[in-house]
Amino acid sequence: MTPNGPPRLAAAIVAVAIGALTAASLLATHGPLDIAAGGLAVAGVVVALYRPIAGGLALGVLAALSPAATPAATSAVFTAARRRPLRDAVVVALTGLAGHAVQGFWRPYPGLAYGWWLLLMAVAHAALFGWGVWARARHELLLSLRERAWRAEAEQGRRVREARLAERTLIAREMHDVLAHRLSLLAMYAGALEYRPDAPPERLTEAAGVIRQGVHQALDELREVIAVLRHEDLGAVHSLPDVPELVAEAVAAGQTVHLDHRCAGADVPPAVGRTAYRVVQEALTNARKHAAGRPVTIRLEIDGGRLVLDVRNPVTEDLPDLSGSGVGLIGLTERVGLAGGTLEHAVTATGEFRLRAELPCTSG
Repeated sequence: MTPNGPPRLAAAIVAVAIGALTAASLLATHGPLDIAAGGLAVAGVVVALYRPIAGGLALGVLAALSPAATPAATSAVFTAARRRPLRDAVVVALTGLAGHAVQGFWRPYPGLAYGWWLLLMAVAHAALFGWGVWARARHELLLSLRERAWRAEAEQGRRVREARLAERTLIAREMHDVLAHRLSLLAMYAGALEYRPDAPPERLTEAAGVIRQGVHQALDELREVIAVLRHEDLGAVHSLPDVPELVAEAVAAGQTVHLDHRCAGADVPPAVGRTAYRVVQEALTNARKHAAGRPVTIRLEIDGGRLVLDVRNPVTEDLPDLSGSGVGLIGLTERVGLAGGTLEHAVTATGEFRLRAELPCTSG
C-alpha cells in the first residue's frame, strides 16, 4: 500500500501559505515575470499535492523562469518522492534540478559562481528526494506492521474460537459418556417402579434408594469429568480396574452381562485405562438402549502389547445409529483414536453386534 490518497487540508494550507509568502517577498524586488511565476507556483503547489508528477514537472519548468518558483518546485520533489514510485519521483527531481540549472545560467546570483549554484541545487534536490523516499518507506513499514498486527489478531481470534469449539466438543463427549450410562441405569429402575406399582414397599424403597445413589454417582462422575478437563486429580478418574464395578452396577440394574477379564493387574497407561473404561461404559449403555433384555459379553485381554476389548450382544431391530451427532459410537471412535488405538463396530455373520477396540499398552 502506498500513500497516494489526497493530502490533508492542513498540508494544503501550509503549502499554499509558503508559496504565497514567497511570491509576496519577491513582489517588491522583481518584475512582472516573477510575480506571474509566483502566482503560478502557488497554484502549482496545490496541483502537486493531488497530482505529484504533473505538478512537479510543471513547477520544475516554472523554476527555470523565476526564483519565485524555487520553494514550490523543491517542495514538489519531496512530495513526489513521498507519494509516487521511485522512477516517477526521479523524473520530477531531475526536472526540478534542470530547471534550476537553467535559472542559475540566465539569472545568476551575485557573488555565487554558477558551479557552486549548481552544486547547491543538486544537494538540495538530493536531500529532499532522500527525505521523501525515507518518509515513504517508513509509511509503508508502518502500514505493513499494522496489517501484520491485524492478521495476527485475527489469527489469534480464530485459534481461540477453535480452542473453544474443541473444548465444547470434549465437554459434550465426556458428559455423554457419564450421563448416558447413569441415566440409562436410572431409567431401568424408574421403569420398574412405573410398571410394578404393586411391588412390596421394601422393594420400592430399595429401588428409590438405588435411584438416589445413582444420581449421587452421576454428580460425582461429572465432577471427575471437570477434573479431567482441568487436568486436576487424574488419579481419581475411573480407569481399567473399575470395569468390574461398572459391570456389577449394570447387573444390579437387571442387565445380563458376562465379563471375561483376562488383564487384571495389567500395567496400562492412565489415558488408555480411562479410554478402556469409557468404551465398556458406552457399550453397556448402547446395549441397554438398543438391545434391552439381551445378554452382553465383554472380554478384555492383552494381545501383543495391545489392550483388546471385545463387546458383543445379540442384534435387535433397533440397531445403534452409526451416523449420529458425534457423541455416541462416532465420538467413542475419536476418543480411542486420540489414545493411539482403533475401534471397529459391525454386525457379525452370527447375528451379533460387535464392538472391538485395540489400545496400545504394556503388560504387567
